[in-house]
Amino acid sequence: MERRETLAYGLLGLPLAFAALPLYVHLPPLYASLGVDLAWLGAILLLSRLLDAAVDPWLGRLADRWSRPRLLALALPLLALGFAGLTRPPAGAGGGWLLLWLLPTYLGFSAATLAYQAWGAALGVTPGQRTRLTAAREGWGLLGILLAAVLPAWWQGQGAAIAESLQPLGWMLPPLLLLAAWPLYRLGQRRHGSWQHPVLPPVSGNWASLRADPAIWRLLSVFAVNGLASALPATLFLFFVADVLQRPASGGALLGLYFLAGALSLPLWVRLAAMHGRVAAWAAGMLLALLAFAGAVWLGPGDLVPFALICLASGLALGADLALPAALLADLSERLGQSGRCFGVWNLVAKLNLALAAGLALPLLAVAGYVPGQPQGTAALVLAYAVLPLLCKLLALALLWRWRPILEEVR
Repeated sequence: MERRETLAYGLLGLPLAFAALPLYVHLPPLYASLGVDLAWLGAILLLSRLLDAAVDPWLGRLADRWSRPRLLALALPLLALGFAGLTRPPAGAGGGWLLLWLLPTYLGFSAATLAYQAWGAALGVTPGQRTRLTAAREGWGLLGILLAAVLPAWWQGQGAAIAESLQPLGWMLPPLLLLAAWPLYRLGQRRHGSWQHPVLPPVSGNWASLRADPAIWRLLSVFAVNGLASALPATLFLFFVADVLQRPASGGALLGLYFLAGALSLPLWVRLAAMHGRVAAWAAGMLLALLAFAGAVWLGPGDLVPFALICLASGLALGADLALPAALLADLSERLGQSGRCFGVWNLVAKLNLALAAGLALPLLAVAGYVPGQPQGTAALVLAYAVLPLLCKLLALALLWRWRPILEEVR
């Protein structure tokens, strides 16, 4: 596979990630600023994310039976429409408005992501190709996240309120989706003829074969625990910067630093995986994240430089989390002949992590007395942001190392 083909596949990761970051990071502070109660906000996010996660296995099955390009073409407009509604709430919008637009946004995003991931697994022929395709997808995705993190922060720096700073993102997403999808469709047409036909032969397996495979369930277990370690700080990042560091204006720049480090680290993790194996490289990334993130427990008001160093180091580790486990799954899913179903379960686990992070952490923080923008309850915020993720990351590393023999056999 040529480098330009790898880049053509990966480009769609940019607008999809551009939409994903506000969904998981910016929406809680946005709707909290509109007066939505923190516990009610957490309940809405939990419910909508659980519903979103529940349809992923069904969408994955659909992606194995439908033309993936056609599914993608149906999903992208739905994503663009829902995202515009979320980022442009009218005066007085509350929890009902949030829930109304979250559902179509999540459905469009999930269908597009599953079709995209399964298409990439089919385009790659060897483990090395699938690792490079996954790295390209996640690398472009990190650039999209970087844009979504920096632009609202810049607009807020110009005096815009948080709601005003997110509105332009809704207008930017449709042209980004169109420009990024076109090279992928051209690539699919060159590699498989008319893109209107399925890119894979009929599904060769069933749910029983998926459940019976020991490697995939061990991989999913590690991914779930490690994902929770990432979902908690992602949900609470802006609250931590605003109320523990007391530097709310720096949130966008710190997010940008984190994701830029992740994007730049991807070639390194691909090279390390080629030299030492993907399991060993992933374990090294987890260890780096542990060492870097432990310092967040001790931070307080004004500790901007130490936290920036933590964002840099943990961002470098992010590259391993993004590229290597998904590449392992791509190989395994092709071996089973069920790429869509495998990625459907994979995305279900990822979204359950995000649902638990928002649906449990925010209400528990409210019970502990934390109120955004107020000094009380920040000790509970530090516990949820830093201590709990460290424990989850330690458990994930232990599981990965224990199960490395069977995971290293994935080819």
